Amino acid sequence: MKLYLAGPDVFLPDAATWAGRSRACCERVGHEALLPLAEEAASAAAIYRSNLELIARADAVLANLNPFRGAEPDSGTCVEVGYALALGKPVVGYAADLRPVRERLGATRGADGIWRDAQGMAVEDFGLPLNLMLAVPLRLVEGGFEAALASLAGRGAE
Repeated sequence: MKLYLAGPDVFLPDAATWAGRSRACCERVGHEALLPLAEEAASAAAIYRSNLELIARADAVLANLNPFRGAEPDSGTCVEVGYALALGKPVVGYAADLRPVRERLGATRGADGIWRDAQGMAVEDFGLPLNLMLAVPLRLVEGGFEAALASLAGRGAE
């Protein structure tokens, strides 16, 4: 299968090393990695279009949903996941910690019975590890890229 690898890993200081390692992992189990690495001279619009084209060519998406620059997954990754879902592609999301959101955020239950984070914002009370818009349609795997890849290899694309 052709697997689009979504996530903020492209921002790592050693993104080229990550890309090589990810490609090799995919090849070992008979898959091809499609990586959203930007060309040096590419514009933002060209990168956007290129990533959408890669997702359209993919058979499935593996998405790194670990918190990025805050408590939530990378916003670009969420767009990529949504686009893949709209195209009917299976998506396997992975994160190191899949405890319920309210637990990960240290939410407290107010007198009104609503769970709230440190800023007083309501926190979903569905016991899900991510916002329901990600947790419901995705196959979620606790662990890293290799665990998500193994999950896909073990169960096949849905």
